[in-house]
Amino acid sequence: MGRKVRITREMILQAAYEILDEAGIGAVGIKAIASRLGCSTQPVSWVFGSMKELKKELFRYANARAFAGLPEQMTGRNAIDAFFASGVYYLSIACEHPNVFRFITVDDPMDTIGEPVRDNKSIFSFEFDADAANLLAGEYDVPPETIGNTVKDIVIYTHGLAVMMMHDSYRLPKENAFKMVYDVGEKLLHSIGIDKIST
Repeated sequence: MGRKVRITREMILQAAYEILDEAGIGAVGIKAIASRLGCSTQPVSWVFGSMKELKKELFRYANARAFAGLPEQMTGRNAIDAFFASGVYYLSIACEHPNVFRFITVDDPMDTIGEPVRDNKSIFSFEFDADAANLLAGEYDVPPETIGNTVKDIVIYTHGLAVMMMHDSYRLPKENAFKMVYDVGEKLLHSIGIDKIST
């Protein structure tokens, strides 16, 4: 008789992530995960208790996995290059893992992870990419609030483009999308006196 394999939390999340990546969150279910792992549904149910709890953990797992390579892409670059590298990385996730991208950035994460809506504030009232704004303000003689607004505009453009790329199924080559981000970013940064853009 063969030895029983212990089904771990990590194995369940890995299987759930694979299903999410291949077919979207609608395909992620306890039966589908169990089938992928070659086990009964009992270990999956026992570890997470409910689909709601599993989705919360999957959101965190998918987010960490999707953005795991970002710090390496930004290391050793000046502030502008690092900022644009983060945009290219973000677009790449939308193009290469559209179902994961949709789950972690387009679907409502408040609904998924069960956190309260931010005191009924608009998402646009929050600071966008504060680290990038602070780095750029420190490297260039531009007031932090000015660079913060420009960073917000670039982030909004990049996210909108990423959503469109997610739906486009590779009809527009991602390199073209990268260039679009650089071109718009260059114009917006130039409008506040920052001209040193490298690609």
